[in-house]
Amino acid sequence: MNSDKVFEIFSQLNKIPRASHHEEKVADFLCQFAQNLGLEYERDAENCVVIRKPATPGHENAEPVVLLNHMDMVAVGDGSRPFNPLTDGIEAYVEDGWMKARGTSLGADNGVGLSMALAVLASDDVEHGPLEVLTTTNEEDGMSGASQLSTDFVHGRKVINLDSEDYDTITVGAAGAYLQVASFPVNHVAAPEGHSFYRVEIAGGLGGHSGVDINKGRINANQEICNALSAFADVVVAEINGGVANASIPGQCAAVVGVKQENAAEFVAHMENCLAQLKGKYPEEPHITTSVTPVETPATVLDGCAAMAVVPELPCNMIRMHEVLEGTVMTSNNIGMIVTTDSAVTVSCHTRSFSDEEMVQTAEGITAKFVAAGAKVEVLMNTPGWQENQDSDYMHLVDSTFVDVLGFSPRKVAMHFVLEAGYYVQKYPGIEIACIGPRIIEPHSTKERIELSTVDDIWRVLIALLHRMA
Repeated sequence: MNSDKVFEIFSQLNKIPRASHHEEKVADFLCQFAQNLGLEYERDAENCVVIRKPATPGHENAEPVVLLNHMDMVAVGDGSRPFNPLTDGIEAYVEDGWMKARGTSLGADNGVGLSMALAVLASDDVEHGPLEVLTTTNEEDGMSGASQLSTDFVHGRKVINLDSEDYDTITVGAAGAYLQVASFPVNHVAAPEGHSFYRVEIAGGLGGHSGVDINKGRINANQEICNALSAFADVVVAEINGGVANASIPGQCAAVVGVKQENAAEFVAHMENCLAQLKGKYPEEPHITTSVTPVETPATVLDGCAAMAVVPELPCNMIRMHEVLEGTVMTSNNIGMIVTTDSAVTVSCHTRSFSDEEMVQTAEGITAKFVAAGAKVEVLMNTPGWQENQDSDYMHLVDSTFVDVLGFSPRKVAMHFVLEAGYYVQKYPGIEIACIGPRIIEPHSTKERIELSTVDDIWRVLIALLHRMA
């Protein structure tokens, strides 16, 4: 049995806009999918959906298995084509054994894993015990779906989480995550006379997943813009906007600012010098572009921009490496988005750590800086870390299935990205979780791609594992 059905379903999913916080349409799709198959399903207030499929004949007494995925994606575009993540689908194509998307993220995270689970539901040839396919919402930007699940929404205690990006691994642990958004109140006032205004921009950064890619030497354009601007006195800010998602490293940020005309030449020289240094500071970023461009005087400016002064003081990118897990980041912080609205400048910080204590300590230190500068802070997520028992019978079963199907024993890894597992361990006592998936490169970015052969590999592992568990 090949994986053709998986790609057929993934193609259907990619026609449906499914950005985080906007999953109503894809939840509708999942419910209709269940109805078409005559399967029982539930949908909760957060639009999470569980679909239940009875065991294949003869395996009714097997232990129930949960296939876990999330339905949302980080939907970003590179500007090469019009793209509205709330209305537009994804245009995928295949090149040299990889599936990619034209001008946008692909949504393979976690759309392909979800497509595998749905393909199992649609198949009459897969042998399995009782199944629950659980699909959550807003996994990428707060995990509100998982955090609000009722304790009786699923009944199985053996979970196959198909939200992984390294096909030769079993993820057995994940960092915790703390997401907060600070709102700095502002008033818009008439632009002062005698000022020259400029649009200052950093663009072309690689961006990427703020867990997976946080130690790869990538620019955080939000912080670097603020670093350069805050180092020059008497800058008037009309607006500042950067980043595309809280969970993505911002590769672009732009600000419209003004300085007194007598200081204009000095300001331009300062900014050009600061921005020119970025190429040397970030040798892994080959496509960074920077610009300082004169613009017309805007109608209004902000009466102050405390956010711009605070951002340079925040910890950013990798803070500390893990002392035991070689090559693994222990603690990090991503300044994901800066947005100017009519009433505020908002700044988001996504802190991760394998130590819940260190994560909270780091995040609360950031909160203190925000509050001291006059911001109101909202905590959107405080997700605990998770660590599975690598020597359990369940882990050995998953491992031996890889060996028998693919001929190798997968690595057991703890990843510096947050998974919903921490919530499940809290809500469902006795739960065991193995996280597997195909190879996905550069998730959360317009470079996202998935290696097709590994989809078929993981599909075969999944089918064999369900058979053995039955």
